[in-house]
Amino acid sequence: MKRIHLSCFVLVCILFQSISIYSQNRAIDSLENVLKTYQKQDTIRVNTLNYLAFYNYRNNPPQAIAYNEEALNLAKTLNATKFIAHSYYIRAVVYTEQVNFEVAIKNYNKALEVYNSINDLNGLKKCNNGLGVLHQYRGNYNLALKHFKETLSISEQLGDNSNKHSYLYNIGNVYSDTGEYQKALENFKLALEHNIKNRDSLGMLNCYNSIANVYYQQSNYPLALNYHNQSLDIAQKSKDSIGIFQSLINLGNLYRFQGLNDKALSYYNRAHAIDNAKYNVKNITALKNNIAGIYYDNDELDKAITYFKESIVLSKEIDDKVNLATALNGLGFVYFQRKDYETALSYFDQALNINLKINQSYDLMDSYHGLADTYYRLKTYDLALENAQKLADSSEKHGLLRHKKNAYGLLSDIYGKTRNYKKAFESHQQYKILNDSIFNEDNIEKMTQLEYEYKYKQALDSASIRELKLTKTVQATSQDLQKSKRNYLWAIICVLLVSIILGSIIFSQRLKNEKSKTQNVVMEQKLLRSQMTPHFIFNSLSVLQGMILNKEEKKSIQYLSKFSKLLRITLENSRDKMVSLSQELLAIQNYLTLQNLENDTFNCTILVDEAIDVTLFEVPPMLIQPFVENAIEHAFKDQTDNKRIDIKLAYTNKKLLCTIADNGIGIDSATKSENKNKSSLATVITAERLAVLSKDYNMEGSVTIEDRKKFDEQGTLVTLVIPHKIIAIS
Repeated sequence: MKRIHLSCFVLVCILFQSISIYSQNRAIDSLENVLKTYQKQDTIRVNTLNYLAFYNYRNNPPQAIAYNEEALNLAKTLNATKFIAHSYYIRAVVYTEQVNFEVAIKNYNKALEVYNSINDLNGLKKCNNGLGVLHQYRGNYNLALKHFKETLSISEQLGDNSNKHSYLYNIGNVYSDTGEYQKALENFKLALEHNIKNRDSLGMLNCYNSIANVYYQQSNYPLALNYHNQSLDIAQKSKDSIGIFQSLINLGNLYRFQGLNDKALSYYNRAHAIDNAKYNVKNITALKNNIAGIYYDNDELDKAITYFKESIVLSKEIDDKVNLATALNGLGFVYFQRKDYETALSYFDQALNINLKINQSYDLMDSYHGLADTYYRLKTYDLALENAQKLADSSEKHGLLRHKKNAYGLLSDIYGKTRNYKKAFESHQQYKILNDSIFNEDNIEKMTQLEYEYKYKQALDSASIRELKLTKTVQATSQDLQKSKRNYLWAIICVLLVSIILGSIIFSQRLKNEKSKTQNVVMEQKLLRSQMTPHFIFNSLSVLQGMILNKEEKKSIQYLSKFSKLLRITLENSRDKMVSLSQELLAIQNYLTLQNLENDTFNCTILVDEAIDVTLFEVPPMLIQPFVENAIEHAFKDQTDNKRIDIKLAYTNKKLLCTIADNGIGIDSATKSENKNKSSLATVITAERLAVLSKDYNMEGSVTIEDRKKFDEQGTLVTLVIPHKIIAIS
């Protein structure tokens, strides 16, 4: 029996972009600080928790699950549908990395259900891609292909081509695993074009590896070697330890298949020495299968059994059907070699059942070959014939000459034993044709490979020579510059240093000026607000003093109670730069109530436009009250009844307008009767505050005071344009 060369390829699936350890740790520290300082229970906190879960999902899974659990519970409390779906998605990613596929699938399905309910195509896209990776990892290629194609379709619906290369790459991997090599190459090469254009080293590395594996499966070793070397070169330049690991294993597979076991084992040992790869159990499982294959080839069967059984244990732990089937086939061939045919049959049958489910073409043909050969040795010729014919049909379908040659060799032997000499002769003739073809192909491949290796080494030598020449040229140029242009060089350095110093000084001065301006604005705001609060308190205490002097005990006690409540609100509002509009209106209502206790002869209304949600608007405190106070103090001289003050708020053209209208004597009459040089301190302060606030918020703020006689009405009209903020609803 010609030895069957067992092979296993490292599956590379892109789910997330790789993140360096340094930048990842910085991101975690930054997010944890945000979490400590930001105590609001809102969607910002949900997002922060989920980001922390994502950053921890590889290195600290228990912490990742804890963050995600808190995020999901908070999202449910807030009834934030989109955030609930995203939390389920993050949870699925965490459990996929932990190889807990059942829990991962449940969470993906929950996320899909919620995203479907709100027709969120981006959410559906990422869930389908994640499920495709998961099912491909488990060896369920039909489901994987379905989800990857759905991902690509949604991406095209959205007109988003940013990750199209990743989806094409994933689809290519599925076609490669199911033996549809032409389709696989088409998808890989489209993805590679995009990666080269965008200088994506990780994407290029994965595509080169995958294209090489397709050529490997088709026995085109020179092309496979070319692409694997390109992959290894990129991985080494980008210091990608996992990429180096994958390339070394693939190169080892390539040399082992050509019978160069010592060279193959050296590559496997280099891969095994990479510590970072040990965290991915699937990688270690594949490597154990490869090393076991070397020992099988070298007739060290006990060692081969040990490694295959270790691979089986690990494969079952992570539900890795692909490597499990490879290991089972390997044990079948080992026990066949030992002539323990019943044990061999048991392992081949187990491998066959798995390969039929996952449609893994290469290992499936190994199972057919093993079963056919074993049944032939047991003289069960009908079953031997059945499996040999399946091997022939499958190898014909996938264009694999070596398997096809093995199939016709077995068919010739079986037909000979069953006395069907005509078919035995036809099968033997076909076997000879295939054997000659493979012999010629092997010779051509060996020559091509030697030529490629020679050219590759020659290219490396040429590069080294060019590098040496360039180094010498640089050294000579440096020496010349040191001798003839040293002064000129120092002059340039001095000019640059002076420019840098001057630039730094100018920049520093500008920065200080900007800081000074900002501090002046803040100080001016605080000063004006601090002036406003004592002014109001002085007026209120004056009224209270009058009541006490007039011995109005009941009224003064009631006034004092109302005044204390109003004072508390006023002091709280004065402490903040911005307060809720609802809080400001409450302060005005309390003030009016307090004023009516003294003289219950005026009516006041506060009307707020329906377009204004007073809980969402924030305004500077103590802007409206001074003008209401002026109206009460000065508008109604010699007017004993029908005193009226109307306060209205409207929101038009992104301006918050407040009007205070009274039906008193009017501003013109009041000005004539009083000292023209005297103006209300509160009015002056408020006008100054509005000027400062306008600059601070880059928003119009102004006050206009008009006599209503110009509108054929009685009284004064104050119009305030108030700088404001609107709180966004999350």
